Amino acid sequence: MINLILLGLPGAGKGTASEQIVDKYHLAHISTGDMFREAMANKTPVGLEAKSYIDKGDLVPDEVTAKLVEERLGQDDVKNGFILDGFPRTTNQAELLDEITTRLNKQLTNVIAIDVKEETLIDRLSARFMCKNCGATYNKFSKKPKVEGTCDRCGGHEFYQREDDKPEVVKNRLEVNEKMNAPLKEYYDKKGLLATVNGEQAPEKVFADIDAILSKD
Repeated sequence: MINLILLGLPGAGKGTASEQIVDKYHLAHISTGDMFREAMANKTPVGLEAKSYIDKGDLVPDEVTAKLVEERLGQDDVKNGFILDGFPRTTNQAELLDEITTRLNKQLTNVIAIDVKEETLIDRLSARFMCKNCGATYNKFSKKPKVEGTCDRCGGHEFYQREDDKPEVVKNRLEVNEKMNAPLKEYYDKKGLLATVNGEQAPEKVFADIDAILSKD
């Protein structure tokens, strides 16, 4: 059983690594964004509670997000284990998650941080562009469309760069994320759960290192 959190700054390669881990280990990939959308669409009590904050433009309180996570971790597809994506973001959320996983008897087995230097992340994120039609993400260096100017997923021809992928915005975003990430790494390191992987390597090598950690347990 693998119950995993992947940590890493934007552009570190968490998305690619998550896909590879899910393919190999058949874990439920639990993204807080998807969870919110699903709960609100299904009008679950917690989903409606979250919506009441979002509709007012307020941040959803940690306790409400935690209720959503608990609801999601109780579903059938989690029986082989899970990867949590986007939660926890703070040590308060990490403590709430500890309470949830203890109640459900689904304690975390691994926390893996993908470590990448700031200048590499700025290069990577500034090189990112997206399909205007379906939102598929590409990168000028590492993930170009198979046919130039044509989206692999939907065949669209219009691409754009998000405002928050521009270099000066990226630098600020990374600093904000690092302030949140550092205490989490410390929290899980003290619990003996944290392992770090060098994210400067090719994606296949990053996954091989993650795989070695997960298959060891």
